[in-house]
Amino acid sequence: MDKVTKDMGILEAVEKYPDSVPVFQAYGMHCFGCMAARFENIEQGCLAHGIDPEAMVRSINDALNAVDATK
Repeated sequence: MDKVTKDMGILEAVEKYPDSVPVFQAYGMHCFGCMAARFENIEQGCLAHGIDPEAMVRSINDALNAVDATK
């Protein structure tokens, strides 16, 4: 089951899953301090930056699952 969805708030995802930060950064989303990040969900943030939200969410969940596998 996916931990992060495109409907999840950006800050919610980062706070709940800190291991997601490198994926956000790899996609060029460095907006954790941005005012919009407080109100936007992942899909809205992706669309504002021209990023495919489905691909990003898949990458985040893949990264989180990889971290879990090492624990």
